[in-house]
Amino acid sequence: MIKQMAWNTFKNTGNINTFMELIEVENIEKELSKEKLQKDVKVNEYGEFQNKRNNIIGK
Repeated sequence: MIKQMAWNTFKNTGNINTFMELIEVENIEKELSKEKLQKDVKVNEYGEFQNKRNNIIGK
């Protein structure tokens, strides 16, 4: 979506800097999504460990 917006902005203005900045925003969003996903996976792994430990103990 941002890539299309960047391309349309570039076509209308001819300003390559705007295009490049919007592409960079898209890259940052992708990186943040990856980091959030990795964080969620770590939390889930810990939660699964806790559940297994609780099952063994009988809680």
